[in-house]
Amino acid sequence: MAAISCRRHRRDSKSIHMLFSPQKMTPFTILCSFILLLFTVGQCFADDDHEMEEFLKREYSLTKPYQAVGPLSSSHWELMGDAMVTTEQVRLTPDMQSRQGAVWSRLPCHLNDWEMQVHFKIHGKGKKNLNGDGLAIWYTKERMQKGPVFGNKDNFTGLGVFVDTYPNEEKQIERIFPFVLAMVGNGTISYDHERDGRPTELGGCNAMVRNLKHDTFLFIRYVRRRLTVMIDIDGQHEWRDCLDLPGVRLPKGFYFGATAITGDLSDNHDIISLKLYQLTVLRSKQEEEDQEEEITIPSVDNMELLRLGQTEEGMSGLAIFFTVLFSMLGCIFLVVVGLLLYGHWNENRRKRFY
Repeated sequence: MAAISCRRHRRDSKSIHMLFSPQKMTPFTILCSFILLLFTVGQCFADDDHEMEEFLKREYSLTKPYQAVGPLSSSHWELMGDAMVTTEQVRLTPDMQSRQGAVWSRLPCHLNDWEMQVHFKIHGKGKKNLNGDGLAIWYTKERMQKGPVFGNKDNFTGLGVFVDTYPNEEKQIERIFPFVLAMVGNGTISYDHERDGRPTELGGCNAMVRNLKHDTFLFIRYVRRRLTVMIDIDGQHEWRDCLDLPGVRLPKGFYFGATAITGDLSDNHDIISLKLYQLTVLRSKQEEEDQEEEITIPSVDNMELLRLGQTEEGMSGLAIFFTVLFSMLGCIFLVVVGLLLYGHWNENRRKRFY
């Protein structure tokens, strides 16, 4: 990125030199040169502002051959429930009913900015909408606690990103499953299982991830208090936007984990790798001062406005129905009025000939 900025800067400098040549010094060229100079400097600052370096943190990562997983206190990751390690993956749940499993990091993460890349696989014998329930990636204060939220406890404290494979809400017509969504909890907010987490979700996207022959990935980035979630599920090695939300405040010192659960329906939920990267980002003085402010409770800025927008979005289907209905009635009314007026005009026209 820096090299690109330098090349652009050299090209623009040559243009400025030509404009400032004695043969072309006019008020207009001076003004153009000044504007071009400001644009060049602004572009350089913009490039530097977005410059970012990443470093793989192996102590927070889970990769083959999974030597860091085990019951010993010296291991970095710990299994729970029905989870088991194979040579190819960490299987959180087998394709069997009423199972739940998890893998949790033993080390709390104290990074300011980070990025998690999740290589996962969900597959089973069940047909579409006859499988469940999904898996979750966590960054939470609590760890190793079983519960109903994709195998983790309810009223959690921190961030959860869910790959929900089964729609629990009846009359589900607006959302296609599987669906990826995110939620931030402060220890008192409950996940609404019957409504698939809609009242507390930060956003999400549909993701057809079951029984695919190619690799599937989930991308979670937290930088400058901005949460970004992307997916790569099409086998094209390209990230697709799923969620991008500023104003997300997450404390340091929480734990990463992955959990899954099955009920009456089931699937294999596999984690192939969890790779955590530390991000080094250039910050302004104001951002540095804000960063020094210690965050103790997870929160999201303007959460009430976000929920209001979700409520309006939830009513959009009904609004569209009535809009179409009244539009059709209006068109029919106009056609009837037009026919009546035409008939009246035609009758008067015939009377003129008598």
